Amino acid sequence: MSLANRNLVTIDNISNGEIEALFSVADEMADSINEQSGLCQGKIMANLFFEPSTRTRLSFEAAMLRLGGRVITAVDIGATSLAKGESIADMAKVVGSYADIIVIRHPWEGAAKVVADYAGVPVINAGDGSHEHPTQTLCDLYTLRKERQTIKNLRIALWGDLKHGRTVHSLIYALARFGATILFYPGPGLEIPEHVLKRLSTEYKGELQRCGALNQELKGSVFPVDAIYMTPSSPHQLTMLPDVNIQVELEAGVDALYVTRLQKERQSPTAEQQELKKNYPVVDKKLLTGKEFKKTLVMHPLPRVDELAYEVDADPRSMYFKQAAYGVPVRMALLALLLGAKDVAIPKADDSFARKVDYPVYKRDSGVKCLNRNCVSNQETETKYIKPEFKIVSFDPLTLRCIYCEHELEPQYIASSEWHQGKLENKKYHSANSHWVRKIKPENLIIFPSEKEAQAHQFKPSACNRQ
Repeated sequence: MSLANRNLVTIDNISNGEIEALFSVADEMADSINEQSGLCQGKIMANLFFEPSTRTRLSFEAAMLRLGGRVITAVDIGATSLAKGESIADMAKVVGSYADIIVIRHPWEGAAKVVADYAGVPVINAGDGSHEHPTQTLCDLYTLRKERQTIKNLRIALWGDLKHGRTVHSLIYALARFGATILFYPGPGLEIPEHVLKRLSTEYKGELQRCGALNQELKGSVFPVDAIYMTPSSPHQLTMLPDVNIQVELEAGVDALYVTRLQKERQSPTAEQQELKKNYPVVDKKLLTGKEFKKTLVMHPLPRVDELAYEVDADPRSMYFKQAAYGVPVRMALLALLLGAKDVAIPKADDSFARKVDYPVYKRDSGVKCLNRNCVSNQETETKYIKPEFKIVSFDPLTLRCIYCEHELEPQYIASSEWHQGKLENKKYHSANSHWVRKIKPENLIIFPSEKEAQAHQFKPSACNRQ
């Protein structure tokens, strides 16, 4: 299987075996970084960075230049036709005719998917809102593999703004796929979004435990956790005793502490934000003296603000500047593979930690919209051509997952496109909690956000919906 002409919009676009293959190419690039200038000669990369960036933008540019290619750049929405109301789709079509590959960072969640749908050339997501940042995850995994030789069975603690940190969201899915145990330590009010946890507990084979009352007992310890995802390779008897299991995992120590800053750009400047900043957890020399961190790698996607003390820089456990440096060979490998300039055998990798789920897709003009205001599907310039689209991830309760931003919603009313003899008077809608949700075939399912919307489509309430 080749990576040529593929997109990397989410970490799910690349398999474990393909990640391992990419890392082997990155090793090769790192060992001979000045000898790769012939690989992408004549190729042009468009760097579209509509949010601030230093490491990601410059490492992509450095990677392309070291491969012998060229770079064209747009770094300010206000200086592009998007500021005039141009749609992302039109921009993608135009830029795709100028360049051989596109790298995009955008504040709207799902924007990278739209570019990939319309550009006609490979597209790499360099961060879309709070959604994902898959190439940062590749750098993080590469760092772990270089330092620990494996990811399987490692204990990785995620620290800080887990609600808005897109680097964390991509990393969680990748760590679960590779068989790691994940400990969650969010800042107050910055817990992992529920839709991320739900996906983690349903699509991966480990066990997610909320700490609950145990967390109250752990508050006096160095490392109280909010939740823990335990790899399925944990001893079976421990999974039967979750409180004991959490204590055992903590006592075993942490292999890597992944620190993130408070994502203030995702929040309104209010008194609440000041409170979040005041209570934000800090990693410093004193914290790292704890026995849990004796052999812990300290990682950070950068930039840092106040959450990671400068005194930690001299500690041999600090990896964050290495992470940043690894960004060049990792992105060189990715660009070369997606452009078809390099070929590599894909090894067979252990994919046993994830469940293969084929969700039915819902795409009807029935008024159902994503509830995430920052989703690309809710932006005025994009609704002219983007129609809401969802995966049906559960029927009990009925749950839809937006294909753009992955936020979930539980709609209230349903109907079938197969009403009796096609007569208008037989068009009925039902509660989404009724038995009808399991009887209507997914391809015939019509979903409404409200009774008003159902009635606007000329459906009448069923007997159970009548007042």
